[in-house]
Amino acid sequence: MKGLDFSQVNWEEIGTSSTDTLLMLGYSALFTFLVGLPLGVLLFVLSRSNFWVSRWVYRVLSLVVNILRSIPFIILIVALIPITRSIVGVSMGVKGTIVPLVIAAAPFFARLIETALREVDRGVIEASQAMGASIWQIVRKVLLPESLPGIIAAMTITVVTLVSYTAMSGMVGGGGLGDLAIRYGYYRYQSEVMIVAIVLMVILVQILQMVGDRLVSHFTRK
Repeated sequence: MKGLDFSQVNWEEIGTSSTDTLLMLGYSALFTFLVGLPLGVLLFVLSRSNFWVSRWVYRVLSLVVNILRSIPFIILIVALIPITRSIVGVSMGVKGTIVPLVIAAAPFFARLIETALREVDRGVIEASQAMGASIWQIVRKVLLPESLPGIIAAMTITVVTLVSYTAMSGMVGGGGLGDLAIRYGYYRYQSEVMIVAIVLMVILVQILQMVGDRLVSHFTRK
């Protein structure tokens, strides 16, 4: 077996690809949270409503969320190329990957938010309703504060998932460490580059998970 020679690794390109991965991760996580949090709250509110119109809207919205969640990301990113190009002007690279990343991750995050809100003590919600609080006052002052540890955990899971999505985007020229690993490790048989890319992504995931766990522990009420 051929020995590994890390002296041949282009560290400047590794640094550029790492920056691209962080940019994809940062922007996609931001927009995922901005879209997914309200969507998750809306799903929860509609599911608790007694009005038939709200229940019907919930079923339709829930179906759309389930469909988007069920499509493998590597297929979704290809299917969304026309939409991505119409929104950002390109379908490849860092900029062209953010749109499919958000569309793939936002429904997943919304479901996690809905689940976190369902964990809130029903008695607290009923007490707020008895005091005359509106539904959106209950959301802002009861549901979101009470479910904060669960929301942070959901954000952590989503960001870690986005790391794997950014790696998969490399299959279609998405840029970042995944693209670097495929171009050099797979097509050019430079195992050293692939190993470095994998190690960096593992370190990134470990850091994100550790920070998320710390925040959950900090905000969990004993």
